[in-house]
Amino acid sequence: MNTLESIIVGLTLSAACGFRIFVPPLVISVAVIFGHLPITSGFEWVGTYPALWAFAIATFVEISAYYIPVLDNLLDALATPTALAVGTFVAAAVFPDSDPLLQWTMAVIAGGGTAGIVQAVTGITRLSSTALTIGLGNAVVASAESIGAITLSVLALIAPVIAIGLVATLLIATLTKFFQSRATSRQ
Repeated sequence: MNTLESIIVGLTLSAACGFRIFVPPLVISVAVIFGHLPITSGFEWVGTYPALWAFAIATFVEISAYYIPVLDNLLDALATPTALAVGTFVAAAVFPDSDPLLQWTMAVIAGGGTAGIVQAVTGITRLSSTALTIGLGNAVVASAESIGAITLSVLALIAPVIAIGLVATLLIATLTKFFQSRATSRQ
């Protein structure tokens, strides 16, 4: 995998962490075990069966927990800093194995930042759903987030250019909406 492709895959997987924290590490683990994804040195443990089982169990618990009323909103509070950390980890695991300072700086800024933005959007969406539907619509939001995490994670590996296009569209739409709401609130 070339440098640009590694960066695209890392950013897309980081964005997927904003939807569901443990789906991207699970997908990475499967891809490494089956030889479909080269991993940066120091992260080889991700491609082991114990890591695969740990990520699979964590993914199941996380996805299931988002269908429990009240718990879903509490999880969003915990998920925001965790998404930043896991988004950073995921990016560092697939970014080019070069200068560690450059690798981790890019992982924190690009990977953690992307995961954080997506997680913030999902948290706001869930709060809006809770307010508008008394929590009854949160299962739909949870399903959409899980589908988004799985889709982005798989697309990152099989069609990285399409995946990063989806991430860019999501980020641009989110930032546009944010700046429009700020401008409206100042008037």
